[in-house]
Amino acid sequence: MKPRCSKVIVVEGKYDKIRIESLLDATVITTEGFGIFKNEEKRALFKRLAEKRGLVILSDPDGAGKVIRGHLHTLTGGRGITDLYVPPTVGKERRKSQSSKEGLLGVEGIDNETLLALFEKSGLLEDGQERAPAYTKTDLYRLGYFGKDDSKSRREAVLSANALPKNLSSTAFLDIINLLEIPL
Repeated sequence: MKPRCSKVIVVEGKYDKIRIESLLDATVITTEGFGIFKNEEKRALFKRLAEKRGLVILSDPDGAGKVIRGHLHTLTGGRGITDLYVPPTVGKERRKSQSSKEGLLGVEGIDNETLLALFEKSGLLEDGQERAPAYTKTDLYRLGYFGKDDSKSRREAVLSANALPKNLSSTAFLDIINLLEIPL
């Protein structure tokens, strides 16, 4: 069983997300790099999640990561934020043909032990007791939010009514409505 973190973990990109989800039972959301600066709906989502559940910012130890971290602090007024810092480690991610501009490994390139130690030392990990979600995929199917002809438009209506990003996958929709405790 993977260690659990109840706060929402914010990382820069999809490979960082994949990496953290392979180690922890947690909700992980990406900023899409600098995409956070342009996406008003996602910015509003981060503000709400910070207030409701708390955010753990785990950005790369380079200049871009510092800018993104600073933006999230400004966006939330620093409320509900826990910062975790990846130690600056010289190297190159395996999937990339060359190292980053600053020559440092990002979240996806750091070893498992170091990443887990960051969460353990911060006290963010729970005992493994899983919190029962308000809704399950079965509930959402029964209510018409999955697997029906109009499911996508029904999910988009809920997201729009709650000022949330409309382009969420059905799984992300389930996570967000449970995290924010949005009634259907």
